[in-house]
Amino acid sequence: MTRGLTIALDGMGGDHGPATVIGGAEVASIRHPDIRFLIYGNEAEIAPLLEKHPRVASVSEIVHTDVAVSMNDKPSQALRRGRKTSSMWLAIDAVKEGRAQVAVSAGNTGALMAMSKVILKTMPNVERPALAALWPTARGESVVLDLGATIGPDAAQLVQFAVMGEAFARVIFNLERPSVGLLNIGEEEVKGTEQVKDAAHMLRAARLPMLFHGFVEGDDIAKGTVDVVVTDGYTGNIALKTAEGTARLIMDYLRASIAGSLMARIGYVFAQGAFRALAKKLDPRASNGAVFLGLNGLVVKSHGGTDATGFAAAIDVAVDVASADLVSKIVADLNLIDRFGTGATGQNENTKTPESEAVLS
Repeated sequence: MTRGLTIALDGMGGDHGPATVIGGAEVASIRHPDIRFLIYGNEAEIAPLLEKHPRVASVSEIVHTDVAVSMNDKPSQALRRGRKTSSMWLAIDAVKEGRAQVAVSAGNTGALMAMSKVILKTMPNVERPALAALWPTARGESVVLDLGATIGPDAAQLVQFAVMGEAFARVIFNLERPSVGLLNIGEEEVKGTEQVKDAAHMLRAARLPMLFHGFVEGDDIAKGTVDVVVTDGYTGNIALKTAEGTARLIMDYLRASIAGSLMARIGYVFAQGAFRALAKKLDPRASNGAVFLGLNGLVVKSHGGTDATGFAAAIDVAVDVASADLVSKIVADLNLIDRFGTGATGQNENTKTPESEAVLS
């Protein structure tokens, strides 16, 4: 149910700023006519765009600020310069204060993570948040995490990622017990780092609402072998960028091949429907929108370089997770870790000054 759902938008985030945000909100408002937007940013830039999009204007409120986080700012710089005044900070704070149920930003990932941790704090049983996204596969889609929020997690943190990922998958895919796999360099028990092997041992011993598959390899992501793939932020971000680059390379090869000869161009005329379907499947905009899991509130990260179509997809994700009350489901599943003694809980770091390790841009 989306009735009464309010989404806070960082109107100044991303490579293209308000134009992409307002354009994406226009597309999303057609798909979800009951949602409303709080748009934080420079009113002088946002208001003229809303005049061109009366549908969005009718369901939106602008909250003015002329402070914006740069895509090149380090997290520490963003916290100093944009604390309590930037469009990014204000959008996240709207979630904390209950004015919105979820925030969406295409801005600087490191800054977004740092501010989210300061404002929303991590859940009691979570040491580090994770960035989770939907990944197109041969079977449909899978959840993959972490994609850049936490570098070098230990075994307990990987177990926490697994629990958060399966809760996300249950919400998005409507599954009772999602299958979960740990990304590794092989399926054999003796392979991998000690952290990965220890996390696998914990997950096998736990009685959690998931089907633990064991180890999966890189090619299993595209196959859709499991519903949830768990890895560290360093590896996950590299895998994400590699997949996006490969998709673009394939499309470039196809375009070059089609333009290579008269017969190829004639063949394209007859097969253009199939080519359009392939292009749609390979379009990274369709899977745009990663969720910060493990926070006491919902924040969705859009790719900074996306267009209105991609930003609308991020809003779609925001609608799904907010409507399903994802935070409470993650809390309930994390409590099972303590109950069944997996040893996968750690000291919460809310009292520390968070310095994001995010690498996703």
